[in-house]
Amino acid sequence: MSGNDTMNMNVGFIGAGKMAEALISGILKNGMCTPERIIAADVSRERLEYMKTTFGIRTTDTNHEAAQMADVLFIAVKPHLAVEAVREVAHELAGVLVVSIAAGVTLEILEEAVGKDIAVVRVMPNTPALVGCGMAALAAGTHADDGAIQTVRRIMEAVGEAVVVAEDKMDAVTAVSGSGPAYIYLVIEAMADGGVRAGLPRDVALRLAAKTAMGAAHMVLETGEHPGRLKDNVTSPGGTTIEAMATLEKNGVRGAFIEAVEKAYLRAKEMGS
Repeated sequence: MSGNDTMNMNVGFIGAGKMAEALISGILKNGMCTPERIIAADVSRERLEYMKTTFGIRTTDTNHEAAQMADVLFIAVKPHLAVEAVREVAHELAGVLVVSIAAGVTLEILEEAVGKDIAVVRVMPNTPALVGCGMAALAAGTHADDGAIQTVRRIMEAVGEAVVVAEDKMDAVTAVSGSGPAYIYLVIEAMADGGVRAGLPRDVALRLAAKTAMGAAHMVLETGEHPGRLKDNVTSPGGTTIEAMATLEKNGVRGAFIEAVEKAYLRAKEMGS
């Protein structure tokens, strides 16, 4: 399936959680297909009712129905349930493009679970997809051609941006962008706490911190400048920013972030094995 065929595709989801919700919302907002071409399966009747009411899609409590309808099937359950879910519907996947967003579940494991020459693509999304600002990485399985990658990339770009990487880089992706939002939330919370300590109302401090983090990220992406140079541009001699930078360096913030990413990477590798 090519990226140009997405208007005619049927998209299935095994798992109707928040990431499935984000993707369905993005698919519909971008006119990639109509609600009747989307089906979501889940064990939670409450969740299925919400998805049906909110988006007008088809819902089911059986994974088989989702697999039978789908041209593209997202495996959107918790990692420890992903392989079992794939095995359950493996005999119904002829001609289906299988897309896993289960962290740590390798292409080798997924391809072994489908048990045939099925196109499989592994995706590492992140939670800002829920607000249309996601960052996803895609890795192609043995039988996933350029058309399959193009299709998945277009879907993921409905909720943000996507890059294609070799699968051996996916654990590093998980450590940087998969877990990364939590690092930034911690920074925003700490900055806001500092503002409150300096006398700002909590709501004002939090908005200042969050908008500053968003603006700084936008500057990096839009200008193409190295973040170190952008930092230098706002660091005047003897000023407030250099005082803050010296304090952050003294407390090992840079090293702590590097180590945090490394630890997340090692944990991702451990989960994958």
